Amino acid sequence: MKTGENVIEVVGLWKKFGNFAANKDLTFSVKKGEIFGFLGANGAGKTTAIKILCGLWKPTSGKVMVSGFDVYTQPDKIKKNIGYMSQKFSLYEDLTPVENIRFYGGIYGLSKDEIRRRTREALTMLELENVARRPVKDLPLGWKQKLAFTVAMVHRPGIVFLDEPTGGVDPLARRQFWNMIYEASNRGVTIFVTTHYMDEAEYCNRISIMVEGEIKALDTPANLKSRFNVRTINEVFLKLARNT
Repeated sequence: MKTGENVIEVVGLWKKFGNFAANKDLTFSVKKGEIFGFLGANGAGKTTAIKILCGLWKPTSGKVMVSGFDVYTQPDKIKKNIGYMSQKFSLYEDLTPVENIRFYGGIYGLSKDEIRRRTREALTMLELENVARRPVKDLPLGWKQKLAFTVAMVHRPGIVFLDEPTGGVDPLARRQFWNMIYEASNRGVTIFVTTHYMDEAEYCNRISIMVEGEIKALDTPANLKSRFNVRTINEVFLKLARNT
């Protein structure tokens, strides 16, 4: 797909559990290479929507296309063409950085030569050569975070879902992590990110804000601040959450 084309298309998405609607008529799209912020308080419906976009759950109704694949009929193809990094880090703590990269490369079907090459590239980029054989549990949190992002992209996916990826790390490590996000975006990778840090939301190209299962706002950070006549995205978020 070319930059500017939609890689995620959601129209009229509903997800119900009995009489409870976790997602209510969601409609939005995300372009190739875009950094898209998906915000909302706990219980707003973000996690449900992400599980649907990752091909793990099916919607109750609505249209959902990810990387050109239909979430209803092609969930396995979606899973092969996306990367995912959870807030708890998608790493095996007892394995070394090298072993983690090789393990996930194998899961995604990379050849042995590809795995070796991408392992060398990752260790060099992250400057982890000196600790490549140490268990991940011994690494500083910021290094774990960057390694987890690299592992999520080892198979060169077009879209990467980041679920609160910077929770618990210091401001400098968060800034370094966002530099990696920018580099990936510049290469045409679409970044779909959830975060509770409202200052990070300012780094996104566009932001959606969910309240009680519905998207209440979707625009660029600058336009949202102008619309609500406030100075920060945190103030926008509070206005919507409080329904003021």
